[in-house]
This record gives sequence, C-alpha cells and structure tokens, in this order.
Amino acid sequence: MNWTDEGIILSVRAHGETAALVELFTRAHGRHLGLVHGGRSRKQRPVLQTGNHVDAAWKGRLPEHLGHMTLELRTGYAAQAMDDPLALNGLTALAALSRMLPERDPHPSLYEITLFVLGFLDDTTVWPALLVRWEMALLSELGFGLDLGACAATGSNDALVYVSPKSGRAVSASAGEPYRDKLLRLPEFLLEGRRAGVTEADVVDGLRLTRFFLETRVLRPRELDVPEPRLRLEAMLAADAARAD
Repeated sequence: MNWTDEGIILSVRAHGETAALVELFTRAHGRHLGLVHGGRSRKQRPVLQTGNHVDAAWKGRLPEHLGHMTLELRTGYAAQAMDDPLALNGLTALAALSRMLPERDPHPSLYEITLFVLGFLDDTTVWPALLVRWEMALLSELGFGLDLGACAATGSNDALVYVSPKSGRAVSASAGEPYRDKLLRLPEFLLEGRRAGVTEADVVDGLRLTRFFLETRVLRPRELDVPEPRLRLEAMLAADAARAD
C-alpha cells in the first residue's frame, strides 16, 4: 500500500544509525508516522525540521504498519523562525499541540488553518492572534469546542466578556460580574462577526483562555503537561503586553 500527500513535520527522532522516525500532520491522512531512510544525513537534516511543510510519499505492506516515507521540502518554516524566539516558540508549540490529534484521523479544516498560521510567522502583529484561533479550532476538533454564541445565564449575545471554566460557555458582563474572579476573560476578537482591533492584551487573554481548556480537557486527562514552548510563548507575549501598558 502507498499514498502521497502533503504535511507539516511535527517531530523527528533518530532511529538506528542513519534513519529518522518522522511524525507528520498530513492533509488527507491525519497525524501519521513513517521511517525516513537516511533521515540523519546532511542532505536530509534541513528538510526534517519541526514545522516544515513537505510533500510526502508513504509506502507500507499493510496500512497498520509503520511504513517508509520520502519527503521533499515545500516551505522551510523552521528556518524562517529560527532567528525569532517568539516565532520559534509559536511554531514549536503548534507542532507539539498537534500531536494531541488521533493518529491517522484526517482533520482537513484544521490542517488548512495550520498552514494559514504558518504563512504569517514573519508578521508578529498577526500570527499570535491566529494561533489563539488555531487553538480554539484544535479544541473543537478534539470534541471540546467552546460555546461563545450567547450568554450561558441569560441567552443574550450582547456584552460577552467572560467564559465559564466549568461549562466552556460565554457569560455576559452583567451576569458574570458577581463571579468575575472565577471566570476567564473572553477577548472580543474571538466572537463571531466582531471586527474590533486586536491588542497584545487581547492575545494574552485568548492564550490564557485556550490554555486553560487544553490543559484541563486534553492534556491533564492524558497525564501530560502544557508544552514548555507554549508556556514560554504566553509568558513572552504577556511581558510585551505589560510593557505596552
């Protein structure tokens, strides 16, 4: 059996003396592993970097086998981010969180969003907010999407500024005021149809919101911690937001 697809490299591990075990997030075949012969060679090393967009050909005797991959570089996002600590942490965090997807289960919509985020890694004014939206999409793909359409208490869709940590539903300013210290901030740019500008503080609020649900709904049940690059990214952006105040 064999297939060809495109994908984003999520992880690379040494295998034996010369090969590499590569994990991809592919468009049509989901998260998929494969063995790349000569993957540790000088020629292959620049290709086999986390975050790179590649063309992949997979071959295995049976579908459930590990199989062998050959990869060709499309876009070297890893090299683009290498000299920018913020972008590098964003790229690495995105790849690490993508590994939460079920193996070999296609998620074409999330794949498209992933490429969209990576395409803006050279613009710090854009991609952090896109990453928040990506994490929202990841939660939805994993079955833990947030309900931000209307207030959980009143049913109104006006002045939605909080999210309940228990239900994952939006809460209006008036309904949430008595419990504001127990609720999560909801930045306006995450609300459907809202065109407000996005501040650095909005992005940090969005990252804190998605991190909470990724940690409690996805990672902790698997006995996993929030990836270190994701924590560093949030801390760096929070520091930038504090300096901007």
